[in-house]
Amino acid sequence: MTNATKERFTEPLVLHDNDGDSHWQPVPANGYVTVKLTPDNWDGPFSCGVQVVAPHSYIRKHAHDRNVEAVFCWGGKGKAVVGDTEHPMEAGTLVMLPRNVPHKFVNDSDEDLKLFWTISPGGLEDFFRQIGRPRTPGEPAPANFPRPENVLEIERNTVFAAPIED
Repeated sequence: MTNATKERFTEPLVLHDNDGDSHWQPVPANGYVTVKLTPDNWDGPFSCGVQVVAPHSYIRKHAHDRNVEAVFCWGGKGKAVVGDTEHPMEAGTLVMLPRNVPHKFVNDSDEDLKLFWTISPGGLEDFFRQIGRPRTPGEPAPANFPRPENVLEIERNTVFAAPIED
């Protein structure tokens, strides 16, 4: 890290609702992600952001072999499947995930499931950028679209363990 970069991160950082790099997400999650903190705007040991999972959609079962993750539900309802155990999710639910723990988040409701995620070390933002489509806040959601054909390669090159059967 250069001295110029170090100086860049000496001031507090305040981000608002529409601040951050935002991407529409493919099936099965649909919805969108807005990345808030990355190595591009701060020098901390993690990245974080907001993910909104569309109604009747889900974040597929996966694990992180090099990262720990915290997921906080701040709106909507659904369920977290951690290992083989289902847990209800609603505003105020926090899920802490050590390395190699399979997990899935399901929005089985008619409203958005709103999650705040933190992952350490960072890198989840790279995955979202590579699989998603750029989003401008306020624009209508696009029609559902598929994951890229090379999604497994993208996963392995970012923060995911080998794929898990669901």
